[in-house]
Amino acid sequence: QVQLVESGGGLVQAGGSLRVSCAASGRYAVGWFRQAPGKSREYVAAISRSGIRTAYADSVKGRFTISRDSAKNTVYLQMNSLKPEDTGVYYCAAGTILGVTSSQYDYEYWGQGTQVTVSS
Repeated sequence: QVQLVESGGGLVQAGGSLRVSCAASGRYAVGWFRQAPGKSREYVAAISRSGIRTAYADSVKGRFTISRDSAKNTVYLQMNSLKPEDTGVYYCAAGTILGVTSSQYDYEYWGQGTQVTVSS
């Protein structure tokens, strides 16, 4: 059974930074998704199993950076220049995908989520 544990969420003012982490019990392609209250879950970023390929939603490009520490089986999402619209529960998802994908349906395993709140 694959386990994903997110951490690092919190409350930050607009313009600030946060880093969320996703610790996995194996090495997989990983995606970050978020869900704001009353909205559907949306794609944020993805990284390939090797870490060579990354991809971002247009809304976070240039502000967020996804990376991984393969020795620790941990994927990070560094979030800078945060905006109130970045508020939501952030979920990491893992799968046996080749490359990267923005589709939540391609990921087999999901974490419990971590809350990120950006105040204006």
